[in-house]
Amino acid sequence: MSQGRLERYGDVSVLCVMAAPAEYGDHLKARIDPLMTGIGPVEAAVALTAALARLQAAGTLPDLIVSLGSCGSRSLDHAKVYQASSVAYRDMDASPLGFEPGVTPLLDRPAVMALPCPIPGVPRASLSTGANVVSGDAYDVVTAEMVDMETWALVRSAQTFDVPLVALRGVSDGRTKLTALEDWTSTLHHVDENLALALDRLIALLEESGLSAPEFSAHTDVSA
Repeated sequence: MSQGRLERYGDVSVLCVMAAPAEYGDHLKARIDPLMTGIGPVEAAVALTAALARLQAAGTLPDLIVSLGSCGSRSLDHAKVYQASSVAYRDMDASPLGFEPGVTPLLDRPAVMALPCPIPGVPRASLSTGANVVSGDAYDVVTAEMVDMETWALVRSAQTFDVPLVALRGVSDGRTKLTALEDWTSTLHHVDENLALALDRLIALLEESGLSAPEFSAHTDVSA
């Protein structure tokens, strides 16, 4: 897995993060060398936490983390890219102990955490993270507009180091039930191109305004 390269846009140092090489197409390759975490919340948390610990020890902790990748959605436009406006952890359910589904017991975090959405012209959508691939009727129990397998874990890792995170997701599947790997990978070249265009808009914003945009200071609780 790639250890990633810190990018600098204006005065802002940025670590780009992706899960799988299949999502890293020619358009993104021309722009970034991301940290590759592997797929799923465990791999995402382990890889990003280790990378941030190394960078902190070297005195080069990034100012911003940008997570890029694909997602599933039954309702959103396919191949289109969205800024994740919030993220939930669909695997966590301690309701038999009296906790709200999605709330990790004894952790001061809500079931749904808001994320910064600073990029003009890029639409926003809610996101749900879990270790399962959501397909077909499984969407019935997901309230978020998009599903993925890493963002919640990445956000928790970033919070540990007090680094903001922007999540960009391109819709690769969800209209029909998944039956093979190709059902996910067949649209990734379109997702790659659109992620690169959204990243260009973010780069332009960072070079012009840095992290001064109020959208970078997202509230953490959107569950009310």
